[in-house]
Amino acid sequence: MTPRFATDIITFYHPDFWGLDSADAVRDRALAHPVTFWERVMDALAESGVTGIELTFAPGDIGSVLRAFGGASAFRRELADRGLSVVSAFVADSDAPDWRDDGSLPAIVADAERRAAFLAETGADLLVAGLPMRQTFGARPPFFVDADYMKRMADVAHAVGEAVTRHGVKLALHTESNSTLWYERDIDLFMALTDPQYVWLCPDSCHIALGGGDPVAVARRHAPRIALAHWKDAVGPIGTHLIIDETVYAQQQPYMTELGTGIVDWPGWAEAMSRTPGADTVLIELDEAPDPVAALRTGTAVARASLGNCF
Repeated sequence: MTPRFATDIITFYHPDFWGLDSADAVRDRALAHPVTFWERVMDALAESGVTGIELTFAPGDIGSVLRAFGGASAFRRELADRGLSVVSAFVADSDAPDWRDDGSLPAIVADAERRAAFLAETGADLLVAGLPMRQTFGARPPFFVDADYMKRMADVAHAVGEAVTRHGVKLALHTESNSTLWYERDIDLFMALTDPQYVWLCPDSCHIALGGGDPVAVARRHAPRIALAHWKDAVGPIGTHLIIDETVYAQQQPYMTELGTGIVDWPGWAEAMSRTPGADTVLIELDEAPDPVAALRTGTAVARASLGNCF
């Protein structure tokens, strides 16, 4: 079996790719001209040889697709005409109800079902979400990621996971840096508390490494529950406590790098991935690449070499 290659839509968010000077300018143009935005993204995907896409927060979100094409089926046809398809959609913190709010469960489930229905219509079957972010270290009152907290998160995940299965979609949790599903211990605890029939894992090799973890060990330990993985490299662990606010994602950027230029053990990761239910998709994640076509070609070459005889 030869896996399909995919990428996150964030790959195409760099202002240089659009000839613009800021991320805000990219969002504004995409909002004003959604068809032009998607046509350029799809053409670049086809040129790179990558055939799958993961949707995420604006400008490459579900709302943008609906503005551009009117519906999921029309989007699916546009992609298919270029040999492309939707793999998954990522639920960003800023774009969904807060899992920590005890009164938000109905809204959380309704939001997930809306996304799942869209995914099903595009032919995709994976909804990727993350757990809430940690608190800045040393802040008062302290916030602890303990068994009680994880039990609450597991309860929400069960409700969401059960709801999206009615649409033929799986819920997979992503291991985001500085979130409450970051350290190896976080992942092991959460997975132990959740039902494998309803809750899956989407490990990110870079983010696990940024937390000082071993991505390959995590992948091997949880292989039966990995529905999708983000293939991304890291320059090394984050050696300090970052400020957890709206700038945390920008603070993490310097620790991320293109595949093959960091510390991730790609042959080990590829071997572990080949034994998972998500083995048929290799999602290369490249946050805001100035030249996404070249970066995707490089990334897929590293992944292909690492996969070797795994399949």
